[in-house]
Amino acid sequence: MTDAPILLMGGSGSIGRWTARFLRETHPDLPLLIGGRDLAKAEKAAAEIGGAEGAALDLDADDLGLGGRPVRAVGVLFSDERIAGLRFAQARGVPHLSISSGVYEIAPEVAAFMHRPGAAPVVLGYEWLVGATTVPALGLARAFGRVERIAIGALVDEEDSGGPAVAEDFERLNSTLPAALTRRGGRYVWRAGEDAKAGFRAVDGTAVEATGFSSIDVVGLATATGAPDVMFNLATGVSSSRRRGGPMSTEIVIELAGTDHAGRALRTCHAVVHRGGSAPLTGMGVAMILERLVGLDGRPATPAGLYFPYQLLDHDAYLARLEASGGEVLALEAP
Repeated sequence: MTDAPILLMGGSGSIGRWTARFLRETHPDLPLLIGGRDLAKAEKAAAEIGGAEGAALDLDADDLGLGGRPVRAVGVLFSDERIAGLRFAQARGVPHLSISSGVYEIAPEVAAFMHRPGAAPVVLGYEWLVGATTVPALGLARAFGRVERIAIGALVDEEDSGGPAVAEDFERLNSTLPAALTRRGGRYVWRAGEDAKAGFRAVDGTAVEATGFSSIDVVGLATATGAPDVMFNLATGVSSSRRRGGPMSTEIVIELAGTDHAGRALRTCHAVVHRGGSAPLTGMGVAMILERLVGLDGRPATPAGLYFPYQLLDHDAYLARLEASGGEVLALEAP
């Protein structure tokens, strides 16, 4: 199977191209299969990527229209309501990663895993920008003996489209789930209406209005740290870099509060910034997870199981790749 390609379903889109670029930079000879509903578009993207092949996918077919062609892993980069990619991956016994579902849409994938837990690894890749929040946040949490509060503020520049698939995801999520899953006082609650309104300060200190967002980061971070208060707020507007007259960027502000290992009060504030916007940061996370799943990073392939991205992504390796790709983690003044 080492000669089999990694299948990128929706690989001709913006995130798919960035994913392929990151994989190609690290693994020049890795075969890729760019799958989509439009064969011409998939073949064009494959030709631009190099060392790749385009394929038309039939999501109603058990074999996705690929017949008996072997694949090494499956990455789904659009909303797969049929979980066709997961069913295909389980039938082949190969790893599966999906990034486009919302926190309320995970039930079909969890159910599929529960019925075949030993088939292959399944990654719920719905964290904001696929690990860009959780991996840095959990690294920063190491300074704490106890984490009491985590507040995430994601600022998406209004010029950062991320491609049509991303826009479709946002429209679907905002229209179907206006309430925001939040942990408050150790309980999971839904913020709605006035309670969902929030705000945070961007990297340059500008106050931005935000709205609660139901990201799976909330349950992941709450479970990993034990923090009784975790919230995720999303804002769309002008990023700090563009406000300074430069190009747009994407920002994720991470505020932590609690006590240090000596029991003293501690508050920190950092920001994950990428000057390329959300698509390259997402593509980087997808590429690194696929590398880990099939053992392209030099370690044994990931065993069957159900995973969050942060459980697979090595913190130090992630930050090194982030910096190399034009991103950084900035220390800000704690509010």
